[in-house]
Amino acid sequence: MKKKIIAAIVAIAASIGLAACGSTSSSSERKYVVGVTSDQQKDIWEYVGKQVAKEGITIDVKLFSGYTEENPALVDGSLDLNSFQHVAFLNNFNAENKADLTYIGYTIISPFGLYSDKIKNYKDLKDGDTIAIPNDVTNGGRALQLLDAIGVIKLKADAPDSPTTKDIEKYIKKVKIEQLQADQIAPALQDVTAATINTNYVTDQLHTTPRKSAIYIDTDHIAKVSSIYKNVIAVRKADKNKEDFKKILKAYQTNAVAKMIKETNDIPAW
Repeated sequence: MKKKIIAAIVAIAASIGLAACGSTSSSSERKYVVGVTSDQQKDIWEYVGKQVAKEGITIDVKLFSGYTEENPALVDGSLDLNSFQHVAFLNNFNAENKADLTYIGYTIISPFGLYSDKIKNYKDLKDGDTIAIPNDVTNGGRALQLLDAIGVIKLKADAPDSPTTKDIEKYIKKVKIEQLQADQIAPALQDVTAATINTNYVTDQLHTTPRKSAIYIDTDHIAKVSSIYKNVIAVRKADKNKEDFKKILKAYQTNAVAKMIKETNDIPAW
């Protein structure tokens, strides 16, 4: 009888040991979800995923249609990383949401262009015209800096890095500035005189490129573009020094990825 009891105890202990081993394996799974907002970035991240797979890291790329969900998803753990925003956008999100997201490195700086179905040259803008810009502070701020650069408005000397319409000192051309959600501007292009449109929506919604269709591109005058508009790989602050993320960043910041970026009309930012 004693031998049977001892054997049963040993069997139970063995099963617990096996279960514990299984649990350890599951908790150490090196799989990470990254959020992006364009098919082109999805292709790049899938390439990066193939490179880090050699080191036992799995990347699952999730495509979003706008700019509002990716950071909350990163905060709540639905995403492990995201790659869609520049520093200014990230800083603004943190300030408005009392969040502490950060970034592990730069990815691209995307051209930001002015587009029109009605005029061929930005110099043809005149009093009474309507110009659509993004309604979020950071992309809207970049749009206002663009309009300042081409002489449509004049921003105040002490305007912040991400100005708002309150920071306009003077309308050199008495235009109407209409603020729309970023992903709604391309579909509304025919309803306005001109519009500033983020490049991912130019490629995905208008099926063209800044070089082919923009009447002004701010990165052609890079000295007038603030470095806060460099895009980044964002993570939770607690994960900033994660070894796997260092490997992912290294796999992204390569000559091969730089070549892919240039083919998408963006500029490598590292």
